[in-house]
Amino acid sequence: MPIKRNRQYTDAHAHAGIEASLPEIETWPNQYGEYEIEIVMPEFTSVCPKTGLPDHGTLRLIYTPLRRCLELKSLKMYTLAFRNLGIFQENVVNRVLADVIRAADPLEAVVIGDWAPRGGLSTRITATYRRRKK
Repeated sequence: MPIKRNRQYTDAHAHAGIEASLPEIETWPNQYGEYEIEIVMPEFTSVCPKTGLPDHGTLRLIYTPLRRCLELKSLKMYTLAFRNLGIFQENVVNRVLADVIRAADPLEAVVIGDWAPRGGLSTRITATYRRRKK
């Protein structure tokens, strides 16, 4: 006999924020060859789409630019837009990675979300991208 579950989270919760309109991440031309850039955002905040409670964490972006580098002020405005956005932590990390790839087309990029504990549980989410060789 199947277990009957009281499902509190819906598909709408899971999909929340994924396609939200966010400020553009601007870029500028890379002046050098291959090197790594690491950006740490220690006061990142978003909102749980189910409870409406804030999620606090540190986002770490590590990328190797190809032709374009991320402009930091626009990245800051982009991340501030998450402050009132209902979106799961896993979706934050993957959305940021997708938007960085779309903006800068890097050789490699990693986004790590290290979330503050809630209810005694802390979460670390890592999403990785490596450009395919042609």
